Amino acid sequence: MRTESLLFGGVALFFAGVAALYGWWSGEPAGTAALVIAFLMAAVISFFGAVQYRRKGRRPQDRADAEVADGAGPLEFFPPDSRWPVVTALGFAVTALGVVYGLWLFLIGGAVLARGVLGLVFQYAGRQD
Repeated sequence: MRTESLLFGGVALFFAGVAALYGWWSGEPAGTAALVIAFLMAAVISFFGAVQYRRKGRRPQDRADAEVADGAGPLEFFPPDSRWPVVTALGFAVTALGVVYGLWLFLIGGAVLARGVLGLVFQYAGRQD
């Protein structure tokens, strides 16, 4: 994941530089906002790749001496009875409806969505493998 992290880090730096130059020269907020969002999305992917590399090290497909069997085995732990995907989907649906029907519904949906995402992230925080 180190290579992907560096690649998306370079993309993020490119979008940051272009956003700064575009915002300064054009003064147009919509294009600048789109470039800033592109920078943030690339930065999130780069951060994820760096964290995964630090956590798990080099993957078998990154090594020249790896065998096919090195990549075998379970990928991750996927909980079979978690309620958080349903809460996250409900929060997203209410947030999307809030865009149409009003700020109050959007804020309620955003709170439910945030709780669902936090539940997904931290449901097995203390789990030891």
